[in-house]
Amino acid sequence: MAHRDRGLQPSAKAARITVRGEKRSITDGPFTESKELIASYSLLQVNSKQEAIDHATRFLEMFGGGEIELWQLYDPSDFS
Repeated sequence: MAHRDRGLQPSAKAARITVRGEKRSITDGPFTESKELIASYSLLQVNSKQEAIDHATRFLEMFGGGEIELWQLYDPSDFS
């Protein structure tokens, strides 16, 4: 099933946040198709992509690191 079938916008609008110790990196999409398992997901209602990145970075720091991909959902206004 393609991402667009699940209400996710293209990966060109996505970002990947990685925290490893003191090192932080943010990679903007687009990303190639992933074959990895997604262990969980969360929905955030924020005012900007940067605000979502800030929340995700703080979350990863709180748990000692990891990686999160942020994907924007389609909004009903995208179809007007």
